[in-house]
Amino acid sequence: MRPAEELRYLILAAQREGNRLLGQALRPLGITPSQAEVIRILQERGPLTLNGLGELLVCESGSSPSRLVDRLVAAGLLKREVATHDRRHIELSLTAEGAQLSKKITKIEDDLYRAIDTAAEGHDLEHLFGFLRAFVADLPAGQALSRRTH
Repeated sequence: MRPAEELRYLILAAQREGNRLLGQALRPLGITPSQAEVIRILQERGPLTLNGLGELLVCESGSSPSRLVDRLVAAGLLKREVATHDRRHIELSLTAEGAQLSKKITKIEDDLYRAIDTAAEGHDLEHLFGFLRAFVADLPAGQALSRRTH
């Protein structure tokens, strides 16, 4: 297997396993990792328009998050309101139930990050981070991640 192919599959395997672990931990809450990402972004940055939310999503980069949002609104976790600054814009924000759920999601994510930190102990990740940032920099998911970290 050539190095680029192995790298591709290692990234894919890490992403799938991380998402599987996160999905298992979120299942008792009745939400998916993609829905959890929406909730956490709105907790950190809300209220946001649908487009504003879409620009920050890594899980759904390049597409509209309207179906995700519709499900979360129907579940009573998000609300849509007319923006005070412009009646043509609809703003999304968390309901009280959504805000409570966000706290539980944060705990689950923190547990996952601690496990990743443990696995990464003794490894110099700065070179890996630099490579991965450069690799995704001009791609939709990389741009969404960049907007979230700046």
